[in-house]
Amino acid sequence: MAATQTNNQRSIERTHLSENNASSDEVSRELIEGLQRTHKFINPKFFYDAHGSTLFEQITTLPEYYPTRTELALLSMHNNEIADCIGQKQVLIEPGAGSCSKVRRLLPSLQPRCFIPIDISAEFLTSSANQLQQTFPNVDVRPIAGDMSCNYDMPDKYKFLRKTVFYPGSTIGNYEPEEALEFLKHVHGQVGSNGGLLIGVDLQKDRDVLHQAYNDTQGVTALFNINILNHCNQLIDTNFDVSCFEHVAFYNAQACRIEMHLESLADQTVNVGDEIVFIAEGERIHTEHSYKYTLETFTRMAEDAGFKAVKHWVDGAGLFSLQYFTAI
Repeated sequence: MAATQTNNQRSIERTHLSENNASSDEVSRELIEGLQRTHKFINPKFFYDAHGSTLFEQITTLPEYYPTRTELALLSMHNNEIADCIGQKQVLIEPGAGSCSKVRRLLPSLQPRCFIPIDISAEFLTSSANQLQQTFPNVDVRPIAGDMSCNYDMPDKYKFLRKTVFYPGSTIGNYEPEEALEFLKHVHGQVGSNGGLLIGVDLQKDRDVLHQAYNDTQGVTALFNINILNHCNQLIDTNFDVSCFEHVAFYNAQACRIEMHLESLADQTVNVGDEIVFIAEGERIHTEHSYKYTLETFTRMAEDAGFKAVKHWVDGAGLFSLQYFTAI
């Protein structure tokens, strides 16, 4: 049962949100570097302005998109068992928290002293954190605007509490395997030698299931993909014409990953800061990929990052897994 509101409830104001956002110059350099590659690329973190975050929340409710409903079912079914593994009264950290919908399944059982949601979309995060604080007034909710790997100062009163990173949604699959390993090492550094990691990992499966999940009949994923260009136009001085691109998503069996691209419908030039980028008709900008793992391959990666496997939970169809590790 959700906690009721109390008089000492803390409201999270936009001006109180910890910031870790990159400067416009840094964003410009990153975009230019990606778009000047032989195989053009935009980092998927740029999906998540307020509109992009809203679109992604719509994606998670689509009938074709299995990861969210499957993971939520696992969290609901096993929340007490998960709490027994992790323990209570600690610090819970969630990179890429978005709407904070999944952590709601855990907070009543975990009862952390402090919850730190991290998300690149500051506006969306503020709203989500405020709603969460109202529902769970006994949890100190401290949002941080930043990307997955941002560093931050832990409040002094929480520095000596055990820390667990909650990383749902199979976001780890968006990294190249070597980058995923570095991220897991970063998490190890955040939680320390006695900390923990509860992570959602998408599993290898029939390619048709994956194709449908990224090519929904309502076209919401296509809108989400295209919106990355709108966000770039807002962040820096770019002039992408979104009508000149279309969404392309497919499963790359050799790499064991789903890929999303934006394909140019005509020869065009785009201003990116002080640079001009030429994009040929039929050329694609790679916007996202999601690697699919087996339980064994992901466990080996986590072990290489300094974690020890404790327990995992998998749905009956073998689509998705929740995995818990302790840092050693």
